[in-house]
Amino acid sequence: MALHFDSEEYANRLQRLTARMREDKLDAVLLFAQESMYWLTGYDTFGYCFFQTLVVKADGSMVLLTRSADLRQARHTSNIEKIEIWVDRVNADPTMDLKNLLSDLDLLGCRIGIEYDTHGLTGRNTRLLDNQLQSFGEIVDASGIVSRLRLIKSPAEIAYVERAAALSDDALDAARPLIAAGADEAAILAALQNAVLAGGGDYAANEFVIGSGADALLCRSKSGRRRLDAQDQLTLEWSGVSARYHAPMMRTAIVGEPTSRHRELYSACREALQAMEMVLRPGNTFGTVFETFTRLIDERGLARHRLNTCGYSVGARFAPSWMDHQSFLLGNPQEIEPNMSLFVHTLLFDSDSGTAMTLGQTYLTTTDTPKALSRYGLDFIEV
Repeated sequence: MALHFDSEEYANRLQRLTARMREDKLDAVLLFAQESMYWLTGYDTFGYCFFQTLVVKADGSMVLLTRSADLRQARHTSNIEKIEIWVDRVNADPTMDLKNLLSDLDLLGCRIGIEYDTHGLTGRNTRLLDNQLQSFGEIVDASGIVSRLRLIKSPAEIAYVERAAALSDDALDAARPLIAAGADEAAILAALQNAVLAGGGDYAANEFVIGSGADALLCRSKSGRRRLDAQDQLTLEWSGVSARYHAPMMRTAIVGEPTSRHRELYSACREALQAMEMVLRPGNTFGTVFETFTRLIDERGLARHRLNTCGYSVGARFAPSWMDHQSFLLGNPQEIEPNMSLFVHTLLFDSDSGTAMTLGQTYLTTTDTPKALSRYGLDFIEV
């Protein structure tokens, strides 16, 4: 088996999950999020684009229902002992196979939690699932049960997060010499990605973001590349990845002479990020971090140029996003605890003047001051 953690680590995770299930009075949970299956068992695949689920009973027993294409994948990458296959065929309804499996597991009439909030369960399959189970037992939404457990990282997980952060720095090391007038975005993007893969890392759970000129105001990837002008701005968001664990970074670099607006926005980004560092510690909440961000940005008269979030938890994730569920949002009561890996960013996009500025990096929370995982500081990047 190609497991990234020892058996004791996986046993502890299963114990934490079943304890939470008992608190919620759940007889079983159906896990559809690939990161939940990976965290619990090591199961590593992109087969979640099809129907599959890991059934976990309150006694700790598990059964994976998947397609034949993932049978060997599960055997090789996970500690799952029992694997059932639903057969691909015209008009197949794997939720019927799941219902039969649940019946065989003596779960008829039981209280069953389902991970609905995941890309591993499509809308169509959700409708089929609910139709099959509507009279089978008591069905409840258990979408956050594993994601909340994954917020706190073990020492072994932290080692992977720190390795991912080192790969993020390596990627910036590789890209920075290429950022210049006339440079091709494609070459810069290739340098970022190559550094991660050449360093033994994985593909990131979402595409790296690269955009210059007007595209620097975008915080999503898009098709098409251009060459940098003598006077330009370049926004990059990328992440090193180790054993599926992420440590994102974000920067806007200026080619040529920065405008006064660039410097103004950078000053606001840096001040806000440093202020958020001060509250990124136990005793505060994710909502507190967001409130700190908005207070400083809004006091500068930049409210309409900011976003309605300033970061999120990161860890082991699968496409299409490296974002975990918990974000720094208005009113989020999630408490900050030690050993969380959190991506904190300040993004300002002034569409009136066409000016972009971003600043972001991953932190590890402690019992007090958070630890920035990048060896880069928060200095202004200009070439």
